[in-house]
Amino acid sequence: MQWLVGAVWLTKLVLAQDGNTTAPFPNSTYANATSPDPAAAESPNPPFSPPFYPSPWGSGAGNWSNAYDKARAFVGQLTLLEKVNLTTGVGWQNERCVGETGAIPRLGFRGLCLQDSPLGVRNADYNSAFPAGVNVAATFDRGLAYARGQAMGQEHRGKGVDVQLGPVAGPLGRSPEGGRNWEGFSPDPALTGIMMARTVQGIQDAGVIACAKHFIVNEQEHFRQAPEASGYGYNISESLSSNVDDVTMHETYLWPFADAVRAGVGSIMCSYNQINNSYGCQNSYTLNRLLKGELDFQGFVMSDWQAHHSGVSTALAGMDMSMPGDVLFDTATSYWGTNLTVAILNGTVPEWRLDDMVTRILAAWYYVGRDQSQVPINFDSWTTDTFGYQHYYSKEAYGLINEHVDVRAEHTTLIRQIGSASTVLLKNNNSALPLTGREKFTAVFGSDAGGNPYGPNGCPDRGCDNGTLAMGWGSGTANFPYLITPETAIQNEVVSNNGVFQSLTDNFAATQIQLLASQASVAIVFVNADSGEGYINVDGNEGDRKNLTLWQGGDVLIKNVSAICNNTIVVMHTVGPVLLSNYSDNPNITAILWAGLPGEQSGNSIADVLYGRVNPGAKLPFTLGAAREDYGTDLLYIPNNGTSAPQQYFTEGNFIDYRAFDKANLTPVYEFGFGLSYTTFSYSNLRVNKINVGAYTPTTGRTSAAPVLGNATNDTTQYQYPSNFNAVPFYIYPYLNGSDLEAAANATDYGLPDSEYIPAGAQDGSPQPRLAAGGAPGGNPELYDVLYQVEATITNTGSIAGEEVAQLYISLGGPYDPKVVLRGFERLSIQPNSSTTFHADITRRDISNWDTSAQNWAVSSSPKTIHVGSSSRNLPLSAPLS
Repeated sequence: MQWLVGAVWLTKLVLAQDGNTTAPFPNSTYANATSPDPAAAESPNPPFSPPFYPSPWGSGAGNWSNAYDKARAFVGQLTLLEKVNLTTGVGWQNERCVGETGAIPRLGFRGLCLQDSPLGVRNADYNSAFPAGVNVAATFDRGLAYARGQAMGQEHRGKGVDVQLGPVAGPLGRSPEGGRNWEGFSPDPALTGIMMARTVQGIQDAGVIACAKHFIVNEQEHFRQAPEASGYGYNISESLSSNVDDVTMHETYLWPFADAVRAGVGSIMCSYNQINNSYGCQNSYTLNRLLKGELDFQGFVMSDWQAHHSGVSTALAGMDMSMPGDVLFDTATSYWGTNLTVAILNGTVPEWRLDDMVTRILAAWYYVGRDQSQVPINFDSWTTDTFGYQHYYSKEAYGLINEHVDVRAEHTTLIRQIGSASTVLLKNNNSALPLTGREKFTAVFGSDAGGNPYGPNGCPDRGCDNGTLAMGWGSGTANFPYLITPETAIQNEVVSNNGVFQSLTDNFAATQIQLLASQASVAIVFVNADSGEGYINVDGNEGDRKNLTLWQGGDVLIKNVSAICNNTIVVMHTVGPVLLSNYSDNPNITAILWAGLPGEQSGNSIADVLYGRVNPGAKLPFTLGAAREDYGTDLLYIPNNGTSAPQQYFTEGNFIDYRAFDKANLTPVYEFGFGLSYTTFSYSNLRVNKINVGAYTPTTGRTSAAPVLGNATNDTTQYQYPSNFNAVPFYIYPYLNGSDLEAAANATDYGLPDSEYIPAGAQDGSPQPRLAAGGAPGGNPELYDVLYQVEATITNTGSIAGEEVAQLYISLGGPYDPKVVLRGFERLSIQPNSSTTFHADITRRDISNWDTSAQNWAVSSSPKTIHVGSSSRNLPLSAPLS
């Protein structure tokens, strides 16, 4: 029998290698999952991103006015070369951070240090490894999201970082196989938006600029960059285009970025992909209209690393900072730097646009108080050696580069708390959990329970699946100071009670698994599924997952153990949804938990839940479906447009994750928002209070003219390299290499008539019409008027204290709307046999749809209903909105 089980595993492994062939080629939406809205389901061929110019200039709107006053005063002192230097990175591996701008030595202003990642300080030591964004979403706890953001911000600040490259709302999680979904929060835009906002506020309250990324519809790793795809053998010349209709863009993908902007985020990173066949970092519609126009974003837009594809076009389309500065890593060429200096001098980029770039950068710097909280950079991204070269790539300026500053403080306590607070209890038959620690024989199974044989940081950027999974792979990672494994934590628990504990971390040791399982009174099986960024390939998973199965033969391991032990507990460390076979119905599997990617305290966090120190209160931030195609959306794994840009059509519209299941009337294994507790709760007494507010008023009027904060001379001799200047090889500088602009530009298309490449209106700095949906950071401020206040009574009907996440959903009622959409939630701590009140506000935005004709938000005449309950499928309370 054991040999047969092994044979089954081998078959599954072979199928897994080509599992992506089940995706719906040449599309990425399954045929029965398209949106009922023709605008989404019938995309134009080819899709087109309309131009929008000029690039809006920052105004100091909202609470940015003081930061803008300081920034403009500073910019007014700068020379043209100094301005250009601040907009352009110095090149890959040319300074100590993953990205650094040029400095302004004359005024004592060092270059800005930009550093990954969304879960801690990347490429450093003596830093914490925090739980991933998907875990934060599972807590449904605004306070923990803020606390994690603030702790990460403090650690970045302590290392000398100016900009933390996070949090993430792109990818949102359109498809469960998406490689970097775990860096973000949830495929639900409202949940992601709330967690984005609180994370931004936490980071920036610590005195560090947050960077919301990747803007926008950056939903898969395959084909995100043509050179990367070429390395995997794909013959394409341009990056993938995400093709999205106007309604879906606003109601799903732009939504969480609006929350981040309203929270005051200082920077936004534009993405690798194209949007409707225009690159994300030179897409004038998404950057100029949506971000800087409608959302009135006051900070700066930086490119993703090597997402910068042109010079003048990106400047006019709204990008403000080029990262890491060089065209390709370590080529000593740049679209900006010298070329931006040339573009200002020859008039193709107006000086007001450069002034706006620099003002936005400095305004963000002042907005978070970097002028008060900046410390010297004390680490090096490229080596942990104490001494080395400051300019790593060129091997120059040897000296002290790593001071090994310990920035962790007491953050490990918070990390452990978030780990347990984000653990979702999915099944608990006959109160199998919590364990007492005094079970007669505890057995732990699975490679996911143990350590990486190479050490927790033994695989660069966590690019492997060895040992327990506590974060995915790629640039969104951090080094572990240590990693508490489940094996260690559970052993400590059992041994402290003088119990019997044994573990087996070889998933394929069939004979030994059978023997150990036959002795166990409780068997805890740990399994995982990993993913990450596209530059790393793990077992044929090119960033994105090939399928939704468990890794390392996890399914066979579960079946082998549960076939013998009738008290089998399954713990899953996964980056997102996986297929659970019949585990929910298997009587020998008494409990199932999803623990996500919990960071450095992984083992202690799960032990806290297993042994009852923490009563689980987390909820699923995504849906667990029975089959891959049930999600309605998938990835594009094979180019579908010859050698040109692959075309990914979002024809499902707003119907992703639970919205797709609801539309198709499919029953998930466990629905979005689901999660059990060791106690029970009831819902009653729904109350809705309507607030009298005025009618929605579109924003009108015109902006002021673009501020011009300098007047550069056209004397090219003023911009050449200084005499006796010692240039660092491969470093990006703003200087000209001679007095002839065409020679300095070194471009074959220099001198083309403006009409051939300068879009109409792009250079116009006169007052511009304000957009009806704009008016303040986050959009028209009246969108956030509270129209209704909702309350309900939540009662703990059990015998122990617990936490319940009460959730508010709204049925918008239109023919193209999802059945329900999440709009609010509150995590409540309730004592046994006691009640508390759930509160939620409903804003105008919450009940609005995007009107493509008016290019504004509108409340439709369709009947609207609110629902309150414990998950997207368990909503016992409902009431109409009058």
